[in-house]
Amino acid sequence: MGDTLDFEAVRHRVKLLRDTGGERVFENRDDVACPVCGEPFAEALATSDRTCQLSPGASVDVCLVREPERLVVLTHA
Repeated sequence: MGDTLDFEAVRHRVKLLRDTGGERVFENRDDVACPVCGEPFAEALATSDRTCQLSPGASVDVCLVREPERLVVLTHA
């Protein structure tokens, strides 16, 4: 998959829910595989911000990908 998770390459399979400049949240609409576990993720948060607050539900699994310029958090519900 290379050094980064390329959301532009799968933009037809995910929906951009929020873009604040430092954070982008995507909803997986077409079973895009998580680069960590290989299972489809529900949502992904890509952030270059130094701090970020997450509030996943009790039954949500989380995978993390640390890239050179950002952190990607992928949720599995």
